[in-house]
Amino acid sequence: MVNPVQLKAFDFAAAVQRAGMALPATKTPADVGAASFQDAMGEALKAVSTQQHEARRLQREVQLDNPTVSLEETMVAMQKAQIGFQTALQVRNRLVSAYSDIMNMQV
Repeated sequence: MVNPVQLKAFDFAAAVQRAGMALPATKTPADVGAASFQDAMGEALKAVSTQQHEARRLQREVQLDNPTVSLEETMVAMQKAQIGFQTALQVRNRLVSAYSDIMNMQV
């Protein structure tokens, strides 16, 4: 007889904390309409830029043989920056594609 598999509940907050990321601030229903898409994109691009600067800084520290910076930490930071950049690039491509589709619509 096979025992059924028991799944634990996924703790998103703990996973985000282990990944070294911050949870987005929770919004009240009154705040939901206040933020614009432009603001959200601006914040996302700032976060990607910050990740890239941090990765670049860690790379420099590793090249200068700083004993307080590990190679593993540097590699993880570089991967985070690359994933963030690729995501931003894909969002941009989708926006351009949607804009193109809308502009080519027959009215």
